[in-house]
Amino acid sequence: MQVPIVPLPLARASWATNIAAAPSTESIPMTMPITLKDITIHPVIEQQGPFFDVMGFFPTLNKELLDENRSWLQPAFLDPVDKLMLCIQSFVIKTPHHNILVDACVGNHKPRPTRPFWHMMNSDRFEKGLAAAGLTVDDIDYVMCTHLHTDHVGWNTKLENGRWVPTFPKAKYIMADRELEHWTARQKDNPDSVPWITDSVLPIIAAKRAQIVKSDFVFNEEVQFIPTPGHTIDHFSVLVGRAGSDALITGDMIHSPLQGRYPELGMMADYDSPQAGKTRRKVFDRFCEEPTVMCATHFPAPSTGKVRRWGDGFKFVGAAD
Repeated sequence: MQVPIVPLPLARASWATNIAAAPSTESIPMTMPITLKDITIHPVIEQQGPFFDVMGFFPTLNKELLDENRSWLQPAFLDPVDKLMLCIQSFVIKTPHHNILVDACVGNHKPRPTRPFWHMMNSDRFEKGLAAAGLTVDDIDYVMCTHLHTDHVGWNTKLENGRWVPTFPKAKYIMADRELEHWTARQKDNPDSVPWITDSVLPIIAAKRAQIVKSDFVFNEEVQFIPTPGHTIDHFSVLVGRAGSDALITGDMIHSPLQGRYPELGMMADYDSPQAGKTRRKVFDRFCEEPTVMCATHFPAPSTGKVRRWGDGFKFVGAAD
């Protein structure tokens, strides 16, 4: 008999409220910061809801496998018509010395015609999320871009007098070198295919606000990058805190707990799905018996849990367990 996933610690009603709602709903769930001694990590949610058909999102998923796992996927991670429940969010790391934003969601006024739920958004949810953490855009010292996909770089910039300018006026934007090289080359060859690079990445470079690093960059003793390639060419995740009291902000290393149960399950936008599967297995093997809290960027809120073994795969249990 299969062991059911243990839901993350929040009333299921909070998830259920978002099932029938559009992804742009104002009904954003309440979240709690994670405390790691003198560091806190605050989720900043821009959207939550059913965005993509699960079978299209995971191209190699078959109906039999989906049906086998439906009992624990619904309602938290799958809606009644088989759309995947996803969260679009950033995480703010507050240390005694810095305020660090990890990823920057979709952003406002960005033309995304192929994604109607992100096209020309005009919302104050992101700013309200920052305010809930006691911050404004002026308080962010660093923006760490785990990778350069459209739903992770949007708030890098804002529209001001017809120009895209850095949203966070004091911040340095940290990007992995091979990731930046890959996407800027694509933009040069075919700018229409990657509009988010044009409006949300290149203006940062032009403003000389980018800090280009390797994907194993060590920011300080309590914040460092772990290379997690596969979803994109040079994706990284962010390890925060010290052993015994730490958290891993995953970025897009994983999108759904179904990819924990089956680490080799690739998703539609992967650069290299086999490599992404190897990455998930390697990372979860490393942390599966540790107290490390996973901050899984796209899991519905609360998006935190610890990794434990589940047969040949992994499950996520409550962060307080």
